[in-house]
Amino acid sequence: MKTQRIAVAAFFFANGFLYSNWTARLPEFQENLGVNDAVLGSLLFLIALGAIIAMPFSGWLTTRLGSRRPSIIMGLLFCLVLALVPIFQEAWLVSLVFVALGISTGSMDVAMNGQAILVERLFQRPINASFHATFSIGMALGAGSGALISRFGIPLQLHLPLISGLVILLLIRASTQLVRDEPEPSEGDEGHFRWPSRAILPLGLIAFCCMCGEGSMVDWSAQYMNKVVGKSEDFSALAFACFGIAMTIGRIFGDYSTQKLGPRQLLLIDSALTILGLSLALGFPSVLTTFVGFFLAGLGFSTIIPLVFSRAGNMRDDNPAAGIAMASTVGYAGFFVGPPSIGYLSELFGLRVGLCFTLGLCVVMMGIVLATFSKKS
Repeated sequence: MKTQRIAVAAFFFANGFLYSNWTARLPEFQENLGVNDAVLGSLLFLIALGAIIAMPFSGWLTTRLGSRRPSIIMGLLFCLVLALVPIFQEAWLVSLVFVALGISTGSMDVAMNGQAILVERLFQRPINASFHATFSIGMALGAGSGALISRFGIPLQLHLPLISGLVILLLIRASTQLVRDEPEPSEGDEGHFRWPSRAILPLGLIAFCCMCGEGSMVDWSAQYMNKVVGKSEDFSALAFACFGIAMTIGRIFGDYSTQKLGPRQLLLIDSALTILGLSLALGFPSVLTTFVGFFLAGLGFSTIIPLVFSRAGNMRDDNPAAGIAMASTVGYAGFFVGPPSIGYLSELFGLRVGLCFTLGLCVVMMGIVLATFSKKS
């Protein structure tokens, strides 16, 4: 069981590490393309489009193949596609790469979270947050390494292919120890995709609000420090690193907190922290308040998705990835649709106003938790 846990954790780490290497250098990518916030938002929306297209298919695919093979295939595809991001300059090629990026990372997320639930069942106790902690560790280290590589002036055209190659080696090694689930298609599932059921829809809505917030921090935290607070590009990458460190700390203690507080109480505390943190950063833009605000927001966002995915995955006895895919169909729309929406609002009203959209969703998220989770849960 220990080797399987490490293998699944490696996939989570790889996903976060690779993607944050790219987002840490998003200001430079935008400058190289010579586009404004609205155009960048449109490109990020194409990632959303690819992910949303992939989500219903992901649940269907995992019932046919299990979660192991899709984890491997989509993980390797994600590495290959991300390596292509800085290479092309033609608009139509860049657009195709972004759609493929959304398909690969979205499908990888569903499949590896299915693996996480299978390992959690083997341990028979909450350990799902620990997998998301390794994702956050990957995000923090990826953001830090991205900032360091940027400081040394290494171009994106060399940076991302090199990092992608290293991650491919890690995934190949870890893939040999994943849980070998090979479910047979059930009679009633033939030819059907996995749209959210009525029971899972509220979980998907909570995930939507949370992932919108996470996506906003991933794609716009460095931009906020750069454009609103007025710091340099390499220093601005530290804003996202601060958020990533907070996410990591929250998830390291997430399983313990879940056992002590229960899902409902922890989700309410999480929601309150996101509201407080974003209000501080947006209301009083300075280096200190931005770091503190993003840190508090990171703590708040940290355990929401592990809790939601654990509940969704355990609503289906046959295939946990199918339940996760149903929640993800709604949830990942927030992770990828939120950031481009902020791009459009930023172009019209400024980035501070754009990020207020995320703050509003955090308030909505608290309301859904209050309405969905009973006091005994």
